Amino acid sequence: MTTSRAPGAVLCDIDGVIRFFDHREVDRLEAAAELAPGTTYGVAFAEELLRRLVLGGLSRTEWTAEIARGLGRDVSAEHAATLAAAFTGCPVRADPEVVDLLRRAKRRAPVLLVTNATLWLEEDLAALGLADLAEGVVNSARVGAAKPDPAIYRVAAERAGAAAEHCLFVDDSATNVAAAGRLGMSAVHFREAADLARALAPLWDQPQD
Repeated sequence: MTTSRAPGAVLCDIDGVIRFFDHREVDRLEAAAELAPGTTYGVAFAEELLRRLVLGGLSRTEWTAEIARGLGRDVSAEHAATLAAAFTGCPVRADPEVVDLLRRAKRRAPVLLVTNATLWLEEDLAALGLADLAEGVVNSARVGAAKPDPAIYRVAAERAGAAAEHCLFVDDSATNVAAAGRLGMSAVHFREAADLARALAPLWDQPQD
């Protein structure tokens, strides 16, 4: 569901919208170990491990050890540990166009980041220079509910001080977007920065305090 009305609050996902991971070194290590491409990703985000991760049940060290343990079924312990460390410590970048749009939006409406993330997310955002990008972060690892659970959307709307129907929700996951729409939020499936720009356009017509 979308609307041309200016949103009362902007709720934006992080990974796949703002932050992107560079797994080229992981790809290289997998090829060297004769593992199928994506093997490490599959182990790292296996259903039960992912659930523990995004609900705050794993530190970075613990997650790395779990990935190494899973990979150890197919490669030596040394290769498994190297791959796991490369995966959990891979380089990241922020999309400057998306960051600029959200900084502009923040001058017109509350902006909150709503994400299924880790206990060390705040550290990661600071390293990217994004600690002040939004008024707050609704992190599944901190609130104990992960998208598409309706609870995390309700927490975000409450913290933004806006009714669900006045919130704009942006995410690269169609499942998460659909869940937001069921709660009455204006929901945008992000594929490129232009999607966010179009959704935020009504804000630019609003008078600035």
